[in-house]
Amino acid sequence: MPLTSDEDIADLLQSARTIALVGASDRPDRASHGVMKFLQDQGYRVYPVNPRITGEHVHGEFVWRELCQIGQAIDIVDIFRNSAEASAVVDEAIAVGAKAVWLQLGVIDEAAAARAEAAGLKVVMDHCPKIEFARLGLEAVA
Repeated sequence: MPLTSDEDIADLLQSARTIALVGASDRPDRASHGVMKFLQDQGYRVYPVNPRITGEHVHGEFVWRELCQIGQAIDIVDIFRNSAEASAVVDEAIAVGAKAVWLQLGVIDEAAAARAEAAGLKVVMDHCPKIEFARLGLEAVA
């Protein structure tokens, strides 16, 4: 069952330090661009992932083609892909040992969420961390 309580979502955001943002964009008009900058401003290390712009930089961070290339522990995989593509990203998150998957607003895949939970990952679905951070009145992470 995806996390839905304010306390559980706040705990996840406050305990995380690294976030892989799958679907990161170098275009300022895209939501993922603004969310990545917001998360960095809150103290998270954010690894952008997007095969279309691999090797470029977004907000000072190298853009990776896929999660397995990052080579660092990932607390949350934030999925900025459509629902049809979320399943494969969830499977990658499980494979790299991420602690949680976060499916953005409008991204819903119950079967992928169930696989992630069965593998021990926390799941947030159909929410935005930027919105939740502000709504819950959270402070930047150390």
